Amino acid sequence: MSISTQGGDNRNPSVVSTGKPAAGGKPRTDDKAAGKPAKGKSASSRGGGATAARTAGGKTSGKAGKGGRKPVKPVKVTQERNWGPIALMVGVGVLATAIIGYGAYAVSQEARSWQDRASDITDLINYRESNPAALDPMAGKQSHEWGPLEYEIQPPVGSSHNPNWQNCMGDVYDAPIASEHAVHSMEHGAVWLTYQEGLPADQVETLASKIRGNEFTLMSPFEGLESAVSLQAWGYQLAVDDVNDPRIDEFIRALRQNATVEPGATCSGGITATGTTPRDIGAQEQQMDGGAGS
Repeated sequence: MSISTQGGDNRNPSVVSTGKPAAGGKPRTDDKAAGKPAKGKSASSRGGGATAARTAGGKTSGKAGKGGRKPVKPVKVTQERNWGPIALMVGVGVLATAIIGYGAYAVSQEARSWQDRASDITDLINYRESNPAALDPMAGKQSHEWGPLEYEIQPPVGSSHNPNWQNCMGDVYDAPIASEHAVHSMEHGAVWLTYQEGLPADQVETLASKIRGNEFTLMSPFEGLESAVSLQAWGYQLAVDDVNDPRIDEFIRALRQNATVEPGATCSGGITATGTTPRDIGAQEQQMDGGAGS
């Protein structure tokens, strides 16, 4: 090691070189020794590099200084709808609306007169309007007649009849019955359903399910019937060719008991035998209005 000094009283130290390397094993440069920043770097780049790299909106540039954080991309979370419960709620709502709507429709229909409901049935024949003479009990003669009677309309829908009615408490007869008894049943308010002889058994059963146990109705085959089915009430008739025709039920609902010309009369206690010859039970007894056979 060498130390050089200048002469005189004012002594100033000169540069002393020890020959030792700088910390880290690398010799110091003049810039570092003088406290100057390294070439190419400034204080602002060291202390504010990350700040300078930020752009408007607070986002960091992709070329941020060393040590700056990379921008974090937002993660979009998509939540799928659970369509099962939604579909169920919609279905329940639609069903409830339909039930309420049908209920309102049924109430409005029942509020109408039975004559109006009957007039809505397609192809229904109203003999009360078109041919009232056919229903007149022999123009002044009493309505109760013994023995076989002739009827203008077949199957008959009214006019004179036997004093004994056919039982009509939802009775299903498997053989023809006397029209004279059936007409009396219709006078009491019954609907008489007739069908072609030889109709397939399953179709007969379909018809029977509409009658069986239904008071003020009765059913029987009818000889020579042109249509598959014919329904009669006092003064009304409907012919159909399909046992599943909805008009069958419409006819029964509209006219059962309503078409009576003898309100309050019963359908029980009548003739239950089959056969087209009327049974003149009580022919030797005086017939009284309101009595047996009324």
